[in-house]
Amino acid sequence: MSRVVEVAPERLDGWLERFEANNAEGAGSSAPQRISSVERFDFAPLAVVLVRRGGYAVGLADDAGHLSASKVGTRHVQSRTAAGGWSQQRFARRRGNQADELVRAVGEHAHRLLPRGIPRGLVVGGDKALVRAVLDDPRLAFLGELPRRELYDLPDPKRAVLDDAVRRGRAVRVTVEDHPDGGGPAAG
Repeated sequence: MSRVVEVAPERLDGWLERFEANNAEGAGSSAPQRISSVERFDFAPLAVVLVRRGGYAVGLADDAGHLSASKVGTRHVQSRTAAGGWSQQRFARRRGNQADELVRAVGEHAHRLLPRGIPRGLVVGGDKALVRAVLDDPRLAFLGELPRRELYDLPDPKRAVLDDAVRRGRAVRVTVEDHPDGGGPAAG
């Protein structure tokens, strides 16, 4: 069985040392774990675009993970309704208009905060269709060409979620495999 551990880049060397010490022969483990892959995402500045029907967050983070520019906001996009007939169609149109307005607003903020030529990597998250619609803005085409990390498991964007997206976007993903016999100590 394997799992992915996200480690801050500045902590990686110490994490690897502790992992090796905990999984070395004779370290008290009958079934040590091993690292099968290490995936770095060393791009800075890092653009972040998070969009969900309840809100959005756009940010630009430096190589230390500090946001130099950001905008977090909410936009109401009505959820589905159980109404039928004309009401259902009217609500669908309203939902579509609200989603279009959300995409336009996020596109404006991204255009203002993420200047062409500055970001070297992109972190996206939220609703895949809405993120795709934002990145379809011709003014943001350059973002689509950047190396990308996707975090679609994030909740509604708020400042804390934006900070978490930056942290996870910068993280080194270490894939740890348990010994086939099972067991083994927990990774650092």
